[in-house]
Amino acid sequence: MGYVLSAVGRVLEQPTAWGAAWEMALLAGPLWAAALLGLLLGWAWRPRWAAGLVVATADDGGSATTAAAAAQPPFATLDFWKAQLPARLRAPLGTAVQQREGDKDAVQRNRGTVALGRSSETETATAREEPVAVAVGMADLVNLWRLVEGADGGPAWTKMMEKSLPTMTYRAWRRDAQTGPPQYQSSSIFENASPEEVRDFFGDDEFRMSNRWDDMLIYHKTLEECRTTGTMKVHWVRKFPFFCSDREYIIARRIWKLGGAYYCVTKGIPCSSIPRRSRPRRVDLYYSSWCIRAVESRRGNGGGRGATACEVLLFHHEDMGIPYEIAKLGIRQGMWGCVKRIEPGLRAYQQARAAGAPPSRSALMARINTKVSADGFARRSMESLSSSSGGDGPETADDAQETENKKPATRSHAAARLLVLGGAVALACCTLDQGLLTKALIFGVARRFVGQRKTL
Repeated sequence: MGYVLSAVGRVLEQPTAWGAAWEMALLAGPLWAAALLGLLLGWAWRPRWAAGLVVATADDGGSATTAAAAAQPPFATLDFWKAQLPARLRAPLGTAVQQREGDKDAVQRNRGTVALGRSSETETATAREEPVAVAVGMADLVNLWRLVEGADGGPAWTKMMEKSLPTMTYRAWRRDAQTGPPQYQSSSIFENASPEEVRDFFGDDEFRMSNRWDDMLIYHKTLEECRTTGTMKVHWVRKFPFFCSDREYIIARRIWKLGGAYYCVTKGIPCSSIPRRSRPRRVDLYYSSWCIRAVESRRGNGGGRGATACEVLLFHHEDMGIPYEIAKLGIRQGMWGCVKRIEPGLRAYQQARAAGAPPSRSALMARINTKVSADGFARRSMESLSSSSGGDGPETADDAQETENKKPATRSHAAARLLVLGGAVALACCTLDQGLLTKALIFGVARRFVGQRKTL
């Protein structure tokens, strides 16, 4: 109190208005700093009821917001305000309203029984409408085959990295589609491995969980399976970093044998039988498909015995609910750390098979493949591709218009870079500290930001 009175006295003693304003700023500065610090500390250690005041909408979407709001006590209910009272006051109040709440619960149970019967009928009808046998079809195989052959007509791939281990070689590429998330392609060559071993290894969810070579997978369950085509409908939950909620996947996968290679299509499909939750968040757009084939060893380990290595061509993209630019940076930094765990996992899988370990249910399903003639399939796919693309004709008016539309985008990026540099100059000239250190810091941050825009 004495500090405040002395500060007010110094303000009143100033002969000019500017002096009084300066003294008031010196007085208010520590107070504002203390208030902000208290706000941050109070929110960091907020009580449990305060978490119900805010419903996270940015990360969980509209359906997740509804679920979260239903799970948290609203302001208008007696339960919410009763929870804020001390324990010695909640007990008598709970006794007074227990009878009334019991009557309400009985009514709700009766209604819930009827609703449960109706929902069971709806889910059964939905399951009949979406049979797992047709969740992945020939169109998906054709699309994967075109990706493998480089005939999908998409943008060019940009090389990201090339890494290697003693018995593994890895290369990765990326491209940005016109719409949707970034797409990734990778080539993993495993020495002394057969395509059948690698096929069973990637399809074995049980071993993926027990060996922990894929440490992001924390839950899996087979929802449906077709013993004729080998198609599986699987429920996955994958763990994400601490600043993101975990992700939930409902995927369908099927394997074809085309010639001597295995084409495995895995994609996200809708599933009304599993309701959406606020956490983990459902990922709807998911595509992760492989081509597994035997190749020559790149390290001379074959000894003239033919193809002794196995190559896995992976094509992957998904919409994780994260801004694409941030996702690209995170994937680039963490990609090799995840990929290099595959090689020791594969060797452990080979050892387990050599020791006579029985195959899991998912591995047995991976062995049910649809065989397709390679020559006839390739001819039909190329014919359909030529008919759909219409040949390589001259540039049309639409193509010219699209090229013209790209020019303003280039000019806008240049204008944005000039705006950043101009802002840096103005900030360096107008800052209170006229030293070289401040200017160097400002120009360094601006140059790094502009450089990141060029790379992204």
